[in-house]
Amino acid sequence: MTNDDQLQIFLDIATEAALAGGAVLQAYWGKLASIEEKGRPGDLVTEADKAAEAVILKVVQRHFPQHAILAEESGKLGEATSKYLWAIDPLDGTTNYAHQYPFFSTSVGLLIDGYPQVGAIFDPFHQELFRAARGLGATCNRSPLRVSTSNDLSKSLLVTGFAYDRRTTADNNYAEFCHFTHLTQGVRRSGSASIDLAHVACGRLDGYWERGLSPWDIAAGVVIVSEAGGKVTAYDGSPLQLDSGRILASNGLLHASMSRELLQVPRLSSYGYATLRDWQTQVRAK
Repeated sequence: MTNDDQLQIFLDIATEAALAGGAVLQAYWGKLASIEEKGRPGDLVTEADKAAEAVILKVVQRHFPQHAILAEESGKLGEATSKYLWAIDPLDGTTNYAHQYPFFSTSVGLLIDGYPQVGAIFDPFHQELFRAARGLGATCNRSPLRVSTSNDLSKSLLVTGFAYDRRTTADNNYAEFCHFTHLTQGVRRSGSASIDLAHVACGRLDGYWERGLSPWDIAAGVVIVSEAGGKVTAYDGSPLQLDSGRILASNGLLHASMSRELLQVPRLSSYGYATLRDWQTQVRAK
Protein backbone atom coordinates (compact mmCIF):
# COMPACT_ATOMS: atom_id res chain seq x y z
CA MET A 1 0.00 0.00 0.00
CA THR A 2 1.36 3.41 -0.98
CA ASN A 3 1.29 5.79 1.97
CA ASP A 4 0.23 9.43 1.96
CA ASP A 5 3.79 10.74 2.07
CA GLN A 6 4.69 8.77 -1.05
CA LEU A 7 1.54 9.91 -2.81
CA GLN A 8 2.36 13.53 -1.96
CA ILE A 9 5.81 13.13 -3.52
CA PHE A 10 4.27 11.62 -6.65
CA LEU A 11 1.74 14.46 -6.77
CA ASP A 12 4.47 17.08 -6.48
CA ILE A 13 6.38 15.52 -9.38
CA ALA A 14 3.21 15.22 -11.48
CA THR A 15 2.60 18.90 -10.80
CA GLU A 16 6.15 19.84 -11.75
CA ALA A 17 5.82 17.89 -14.99
CA ALA A 18 2.41 19.32 -15.90
CA LEU A 19 3.57 22.89 -15.28
CA ALA A 20 6.72 22.32 -17.33
CA GLY A 21 4.66 20.98 -20.22
CA GLY A 22 2.24 23.86 -19.92
CA ALA A 23 5.07 26.38 -20.12
CA VAL A 24 6.07 24.87 -23.47
CA LEU A 25 2.50 25.15 -24.75
CA GLN A 26 2.45 28.80 -23.75
CA ALA A 27 5.68 29.41 -25.63
CA TYR A 28 4.33 27.84 -28.85
CA TRP A 29 0.86 29.41 -28.63
CA GLY A 30 0.08 31.11 -31.93
CA LYS A 31 3.51 30.29 -33.35
CA LEU A 32 3.12 26.78 -34.80
CA ALA A 33 5.25 26.07 -37.85
CA SER A 34 3.73 22.68 -38.74
CA ILE A 35 0.54 20.76 -38.08
CA GLU A 36 0.36 17.11 -39.12
CA GLU A 37 -2.20 14.31 -39.07
CA LYS A 38 -1.29 11.04 -37.38
CA GLY A 39 -3.07 8.77 -39.84
CA ARG A 40 -6.70 9.51 -38.95
CA PRO A 41 -8.56 12.60 -40.21
CA GLY A 42 -8.56 15.25 -37.48
CA ASP A 43 -6.02 13.46 -35.27
CA LEU A 44 -3.39 16.19 -35.19
CA VAL A 45 0.11 16.52 -33.82
CA THR A 46 2.27 19.63 -33.69
CA GLU A 47 5.77 20.57 -32.61
CA ALA A 48 4.16 21.85 -29.39
CA ASP A 49 2.88 18.33 -28.54
CA LYS A 50 6.32 16.85 -29.08
CA ALA A 51 8.25 19.57 -27.25
CA ALA A 52 5.89 19.53 -24.26
CA GLU A 53 6.10 15.74 -24.02
CA ALA A 54 9.90 15.89 -24.09
CA VAL A 55 10.07 18.17 -21.05
CA ILE A 56 7.44 16.16 -19.17
CA LEU A 57 9.33 12.93 -19.80
CA LYS A 58 12.53 14.59 -18.63
CA VAL A 59 10.95 15.53 -15.31
CA VAL A 60 9.41 12.11 -14.68
CA GLN A 61 12.45 10.13 -15.76
CA ARG A 62 14.81 12.28 -13.70
CA HIS A 63 12.88 11.48 -10.51
CA PHE A 64 11.69 7.95 -11.31
CA PRO A 65 13.93 6.31 -13.91
CA GLN A 66 12.59 2.83 -13.14
CA HIS A 67 8.92 3.71 -13.59
CA ALA A 68 6.96 2.79 -16.72
CA ILE A 69 5.50 5.52 -18.92
CA LEU A 70 2.66 5.59 -21.43
CA ALA A 71 2.82 8.85 -23.38
CA GLU A 72 0.66 9.88 -26.32
CA GLU A 73 3.48 10.69 -28.71
CA SER A 74 6.25 8.36 -27.46
CA GLY A 75 4.18 5.31 -26.55
CA LYS A 76 5.44 2.89 -23.88
CA LEU A 77 8.73 3.63 -22.18
CA GLY A 78 10.66 2.45 -19.14
CA GLU A 79 10.38 -0.73 -17.11
CA ALA A 80 7.38 -2.67 -18.38
CA THR A 81 7.05 -4.70 -15.15
CA SER A 82 6.93 -1.66 -12.87
CA LYS A 83 3.80 -1.27 -10.79
CA TYR A 84 4.03 2.47 -11.48
CA LEU A 85 2.78 3.74 -14.84
CA TRP A 86 2.75 7.42 -15.76
CA ALA A 87 0.03 8.26 -18.30
CA ILE A 88 0.99 11.46 -20.07
CA ASP A 89 -0.89 13.66 -22.53
CA PRO A 90 1.34 16.65 -23.30
CA LEU A 91 -1.39 18.51 -25.18
CA ASP A 92 -4.95 17.37 -24.67
CA GLY A 93 -6.92 19.40 -27.16
CA THR A 94 -4.46 19.62 -30.04
CA THR A 95 -7.14 20.58 -32.59
CA ASN A 96 -8.25 23.43 -30.33
CA TYR A 97 -4.66 24.51 -29.84
CA ALA A 98 -3.90 24.44 -33.56
CA HIS A 99 -6.87 26.75 -34.18
CA GLN A 100 -6.03 28.95 -31.17
CA TYR A 101 -9.27 27.93 -29.48
CA PRO A 102 -8.44 28.30 -25.77
CA PHE A 103 -9.42 24.90 -24.37
CA PHE A 104 -6.43 22.60 -23.98
CA SER A 105 -4.26 21.24 -21.21
CA THR A 106 -1.35 19.14 -20.13
CA SER A 107 -2.35 15.99 -18.24
CA VAL A 108 -0.06 13.85 -16.08
CA GLY A 109 -1.51 10.86 -14.23
CA LEU A 110 0.05 8.02 -12.26
CA LEU A 111 -1.39 4.53 -12.12
CA ILE A 112 -0.25 2.29 -9.27
CA ASP A 113 -0.97 -1.39 -9.75
CA GLY A 114 -3.26 -0.44 -12.64
CA TYR A 115 -5.37 2.14 -10.80
CA PRO A 116 -5.19 5.94 -11.23
CA GLN A 117 -3.95 7.36 -7.95
CA VAL A 118 -2.34 10.70 -8.77
CA GLY A 119 -3.26 13.37 -11.28
CA ALA A 120 -2.26 16.87 -12.33
CA ILE A 121 -3.96 18.82 -15.12
CA PHE A 122 -2.69 22.25 -16.09
CA ASP A 123 -4.72 24.64 -18.23
CA PRO A 124 -2.06 27.18 -19.24
CA PHE A 125 -4.39 29.56 -21.05
CA HIS A 126 -6.59 30.09 -18.00
CA GLN A 127 -3.75 29.47 -15.54
CA GLU A 128 -5.63 26.76 -13.65
CA LEU A 129 -3.85 23.84 -12.04
CA PHE A 130 -6.08 20.94 -11.02
CA ARG A 131 -4.50 18.18 -8.96
CA ALA A 132 -5.32 15.31 -6.65
CA ALA A 133 -4.01 12.12 -5.08
CA ARG A 134 -5.99 9.27 -3.62
CA GLY A 135 -7.09 10.15 -0.10
CA LEU A 136 -5.50 13.61 -0.20
CA GLY A 137 -8.34 15.55 -1.80
CA ALA A 138 -8.50 17.63 -4.97
CA THR A 139 -7.62 21.27 -5.55
CA CYS A 140 -7.58 23.97 -8.20
CA ASN A 141 -4.81 26.49 -7.65
CA ARG A 142 -4.52 25.13 -4.08
CA SER A 143 -8.21 25.72 -3.27
CA PRO A 144 -10.29 22.60 -2.45
CA LEU A 145 -12.53 21.25 -5.19
CA ARG A 146 -16.03 19.87 -4.81
CA VAL A 147 -18.44 18.54 -7.41
CA SER A 148 -21.85 20.14 -7.95
CA THR A 149 -24.96 19.30 -5.93
CA SER A 150 -27.33 19.03 -8.89
CA ASN A 151 -29.58 15.99 -8.55
CA ASP A 152 -32.00 16.64 -11.41
CA LEU A 153 -30.93 15.67 -14.92
CA SER A 154 -33.34 18.20 -16.42
CA LYS A 155 -31.47 21.00 -14.64
CA SER A 156 -27.97 19.74 -15.34
CA LEU A 157 -25.21 20.83 -17.71
CA LEU A 158 -23.24 17.99 -19.26
CA VAL A 159 -20.21 17.68 -21.51
CA THR A 160 -18.99 15.10 -24.00
CA GLY A 161 -16.71 14.62 -26.98
CA PHE A 162 -16.50 12.77 -30.28
CA ALA A 163 -13.78 10.31 -31.21
CA TYR A 164 -11.53 10.62 -34.24
CA ASP A 165 -13.21 7.60 -35.87
CA ARG A 166 -16.66 9.18 -35.68
CA ARG A 167 -16.87 9.44 -39.48
CA THR A 168 -16.50 5.69 -40.02
CA THR A 169 -18.26 4.03 -37.08
CA ALA A 170 -21.89 3.94 -36.03
CA ASP A 171 -20.76 3.85 -32.40
CA ASN A 172 -19.92 7.53 -32.51
CA ASN A 173 -21.80 9.25 -29.66
CA TYR A 174 -24.04 11.36 -31.92
CA ALA A 175 -27.24 9.69 -30.78
CA GLU A 176 -26.25 10.04 -27.11
CA PHE A 177 -25.44 13.71 -27.65
CA CYS A 178 -28.89 14.41 -29.09
CA HIS A 179 -30.58 12.32 -26.40
CA PHE A 180 -28.95 14.18 -23.51
CA THR A 181 -29.41 17.56 -25.20
CA HIS A 182 -33.16 17.03 -24.97
CA LEU A 183 -33.02 15.83 -21.36
CA THR A 184 -30.80 18.55 -19.85
CA GLN A 185 -30.17 22.28 -19.88
CA GLY A 186 -27.42 21.65 -22.39
CA VAL A 187 -24.49 19.52 -23.51
CA ARG A 188 -21.15 21.14 -24.19
CA ARG A 189 -18.10 19.95 -26.10
CA SER A 190 -14.75 21.44 -25.09
CA GLY A 191 -12.51 19.18 -27.18
CA SER A 192 -10.32 18.22 -24.22
CA ALA A 193 -11.21 15.22 -22.05
CA SER A 194 -8.96 16.31 -19.21
CA ILE A 195 -10.55 19.77 -19.13
CA ASP A 196 -13.99 18.14 -19.12
CA LEU A 197 -13.10 16.00 -16.11
CA ALA A 198 -11.51 18.93 -14.29
CA HIS A 199 -14.66 21.00 -14.82
CA VAL A 200 -16.83 18.20 -13.46
CA ALA A 201 -14.55 18.08 -10.42
CA CYS A 202 -14.95 21.79 -9.71
CA GLY A 203 -18.71 21.80 -10.24
CA ARG A 204 -18.88 23.82 -13.45
CA LEU A 205 -20.32 20.77 -15.17
CA ASP A 206 -22.49 18.06 -13.65
CA GLY A 207 -21.52 15.07 -15.77
CA TYR A 208 -19.38 13.80 -18.62
CA TRP A 209 -19.32 10.77 -20.87
CA GLU A 210 -17.27 9.86 -23.91
CA ARG A 211 -15.96 6.95 -25.99
CA GLY A 212 -12.82 6.41 -28.05
CA LEU A 213 -10.47 7.66 -25.35
CA SER A 214 -6.93 6.57 -24.44
CA PRO A 215 -5.62 6.10 -20.88
CA TRP A 216 -3.51 9.27 -21.10
CA ASP A 217 -6.67 11.30 -21.83
CA ILE A 218 -8.37 10.46 -18.56
CA ALA A 219 -5.96 8.96 -15.99
CA ALA A 220 -5.30 12.25 -14.19
CA GLY A 221 -8.90 13.44 -14.41
CA VAL A 222 -10.29 10.24 -12.93
CA VAL A 223 -8.41 10.87 -9.69
CA ILE A 224 -9.38 14.54 -9.57
CA VAL A 225 -13.10 13.86 -10.02
CA SER A 226 -13.08 11.05 -7.46
CA GLU A 227 -11.24 13.11 -4.86
CA ALA A 228 -13.64 16.01 -5.43
CA GLY A 229 -16.52 13.74 -4.39
CA GLY A 230 -17.63 12.61 -7.82
CA LYS A 231 -18.05 9.18 -9.34
CA VAL A 232 -16.27 7.61 -12.32
CA THR A 233 -17.30 4.29 -13.89
CA ALA A 234 -18.00 2.48 -17.13
CA TYR A 235 -21.24 3.37 -18.92
CA ASP A 236 -23.14 0.66 -17.06
CA GLY A 237 -21.89 1.71 -13.63
CA SER A 238 -19.32 -1.08 -13.36
CA PRO A 239 -15.69 -0.26 -12.47
CA LEU A 240 -13.91 1.86 -15.05
CA GLN A 241 -11.57 0.04 -17.43
CA LEU A 242 -9.07 2.58 -18.74
CA ASP A 243 -8.34 0.59 -21.88
CA SER A 244 -12.03 0.38 -22.84
CA GLY A 245 -12.00 3.91 -24.18
CA ARG A 246 -15.30 4.71 -22.45
CA ILE A 247 -15.96 6.76 -19.35
CA LEU A 248 -18.89 8.07 -17.37
CA ALA A 249 -18.10 10.71 -14.75
CA SER A 250 -20.51 12.76 -12.69
CA ASN A 251 -21.14 14.50 -9.41
CA GLY A 252 -22.43 11.14 -8.16
CA LEU A 253 -26.00 12.33 -7.69
CA LEU A 254 -26.73 12.11 -11.41
CA HIS A 255 -24.71 8.98 -12.06
CA ALA A 256 -27.49 6.40 -12.01
CA SER A 257 -29.76 8.44 -14.25
CA MET A 258 -26.97 9.20 -16.72
CA SER A 259 -26.02 5.54 -16.87
CA ARG A 260 -29.62 4.46 -17.37
CA GLU A 261 -30.12 6.94 -20.21
CA LEU A 262 -26.84 6.04 -21.89
CA LEU A 263 -27.71 2.36 -21.95
CA GLN A 264 -31.07 2.88 -23.61
CA VAL A 265 -29.92 5.10 -26.50
CA PRO A 266 -29.93 3.08 -29.75
CA ARG A 267 -26.82 3.14 -31.92
CA LEU A 268 -26.95 4.62 -35.39
CA SER A 269 -26.70 1.08 -36.76
CA SER A 270 -30.12 0.29 -35.30
CA TYR A 271 -31.60 2.65 -37.89
CA GLY A 272 -30.17 0.56 -40.71
CA TYR A 273 -26.89 2.39 -41.22
CA ALA A 274 -23.59 0.62 -40.61
CA THR A 275 -21.73 3.93 -40.36
CA LEU A 276 -22.40 7.64 -40.45
CA ARG A 277 -21.04 7.65 -43.99
CA ASP A 278 -23.82 5.26 -45.03
CA TRP A 279 -26.38 7.65 -43.58
CA GLN A 280 -24.81 10.57 -45.43
CA THR A 281 -24.90 8.61 -48.68
CA GLN A 282 -28.59 7.91 -48.23
CA VAL A 283 -29.34 11.57 -47.45
CA ARG A 284 -27.46 12.82 -50.51
CA ALA A 285 -29.25 10.32 -52.73
CA LYS A 286 -32.67 11.73 -51.81
